[in-house]
Amino acid sequence: MPDLSAFPVTKRWPAKNPEVLQLYSLPTPNGVKVSIMLEEIGLPYEVHLVDFGKDDQKTPEFLSLNPNGKIPAILDPIGPGGKPLPLFESGAILQYLAEKTGKLLPQDAARRWQAIQWVHFQMGGIGPMFGQVGFFHKFAGKDFEDKRPLKRYVDESKRLLGVLETHLAGRQWVMDDEYTIADISMLGWVRNLIGFYGARDLVAFDQFKDVAAWLERGLARPAVQRGLNIPKRPGG
Repeated sequence: MPDLSAFPVTKRWPAKNPEVLQLYSLPTPNGVKVSIMLEEIGLPYEVHLVDFGKDDQKTPEFLSLNPNGKIPAILDPIGPGGKPLPLFESGAILQYLAEKTGKLLPQDAARRWQAIQWVHFQMGGIGPMFGQVGFFHKFAGKDFEDKRPLKRYVDESKRLLGVLETHLAGRQWVMDDEYTIADISMLGWVRNLIGFYGARDLVAFDQFKDVAAWLERGLARPAVQRGLNIPKRPGG
């Protein structure tokens, strides 16, 4: 039985099953990447809700796992060399889980790197830009008198959707017919942009026919449907 007592995060979120991977998360676009991935690959795990309403992410216990104070983060009791591995940053976690299990990342070296480049495209572009649209359109930023920041992020989000639209032409998934972590990294963000953020018309989403079809295919996957609701939101 792995001993996780050396990790302070387990003091606040005790591991009932310390032999399986521990996930600390919230069902945000970044959080659901890892829950979807875990559901897709069938790796056993235990989930812990990090409640932003209670500032869980700012506690010393959580910061000991992720000093950046963001979700998701994992603690794998059986990491490289059989030793526990704490890990944060959703893109890094996706790649780690893919390499750990040999699933959802192409085996061919060139295609593997091509899939990883699209994960970085999401991490550096789609996530930050779509998130800013959410802030300036739905949250506190919507009350800002100056609308130039919103326009900047909307324009950039439309450009990024255009990049994805061009790439997806004639393809089922980002890597042709192979569903990978590249798709998983983006599904929650595109869904949130037009759903929770209410920006469908703002970014003229309906002109991106191939992106819309890709999103529909992705959301139809049972593992995606499950992962989008893991962990349950507070009171959910």
